[in-house]
Amino acid sequence: MDQAPTQRPMHDPAGQGTADYRRLAQQLWDGENGRQTLSPAKFIEMMGTGIDSFASGAHVHRSTVIRAPAAESTQSHIRTSLQVLAAVTTVSGGALKSAVFWYRNEPLAPFNYKTAESLVAEGRAADVLNLLESYQAGFVG
Repeated sequence: MDQAPTQRPMHDPAGQGTADYRRLAQQLWDGENGRQTLSPAKFIEMMGTGIDSFASGAHVHRSTVIRAPAAESTQSHIRTSLQVLAAVTTVSGGALKSAVFWYRNEPLAPFNYKTAESLVAEGRAADVLNLLESYQAGFVG
């Protein structure tokens, strides 16, 4: 079942989150077959993961990632992940490498120590974005 990503902009007066998202998306653009899509292969490489892990998070079969990279479920998962990564980059002021590490490895206490990556796979990107917004506002818990 395809789920559209929750589009929830963070409080970002300078528009930095949008700029970070665009920068990340441009790195993944692929003009295959005359269509502008986000490349699952480039995303997998950027995240330092494997195709099976990506397919599991996107809730698709691994052959879908290979044979139909423009499938809406695949593209939706990439867009949602990029939205969270852009927010992490904005909040932390850090580099992409640090944002990816946090996204994949940091246990989040408010969510039973699940990672942002697993929460996004569960369709809970908005929860992660809310947490990041609270960090940005100065919440320290």
